[in-house]
Amino acid sequence: MLKASKILNIPVIATTQNRARLGETCAELNLDTPEGITTLIHADKTLFSMWTPEVREVLSKLFTPLSCVIVGIESHICVTQTTLDLLREGHKVYILADGVSSCNKEEIPVALARLRAEGAVVTTSESWLYECMGDAGIEEFRAIAKLVKDTSGTTNDALQALAKI
Repeated sequence: MLKASKILNIPVIATTQNRARLGETCAELNLDTPEGITTLIHADKTLFSMWTPEVREVLSKLFTPLSCVIVGIESHICVTQTTLDLLREGHKVYILADGVSSCNKEEIPVALARLRAEGAVVTTSESWLYECMGDAGIEEFRAIAKLVKDTSGTTNDALQALAKI
């Protein structure tokens, strides 16, 4: 999704949960590196929700309401609390089922069912990407189609893991 955001010029907001105690967001994501993904903000937080004062300030400068795509770990904690906060503020929220996880895999379907009932759209990364593009005639289509093809193995693995829960 980070590579897709770069292709489609979609702003990225990232947070790290309590960097001092838990460490940096994984380096493999290449957040805020010259060859990686530039974020609007990459904030440290202790709140479980990423709807922090710093994030609110940055997002207040964008058009609202926003369509927000959520990926992340601890679907039943940070993903849930962020989604509930965004929904409360009137934003549309998409949760990418193949882009969330939990250290307790049984938590994932419970969190996704709750968030769907609260009004979030639970979908998959590929489905959301094609919905976002809307037309194979756009300039970015070929790059996104290649990215989907190149990552189909890991996407399939994530979806198979979800299907077993």
